[in-house]
Amino acid sequence: MVFTEHGILQLSNVLKSDKAKKMSFLILDVFVKIRELLYDNMDLKLAIEKIEKRIHQQNKSIAFVFQYLYQMAIIILKYKF
Repeated sequence: MVFTEHGILQLSNVLKSDKAKKMSFLILDVFVKIRELLYDNMDLKLAIEKIEKRIHQQNKSIAFVFQYLYQMAIIILKYKF
């Protein structure tokens, strides 16, 4: 059985014992902490993806520079010999 945050809140309104209500509020706190962790991790994931995109672009630029240098080296070697 799975409850949502709202289901736990409704359950705490139905239950009569103090212990059951306290447990419901503790469970709500867990939901809040899980949401915060997911949100924090999402920010981290987005930041990592941004860095990966930047590195990918830089790698393409570096490959282009080396390709250009290689072509220049071939031209220089042809004229030297």
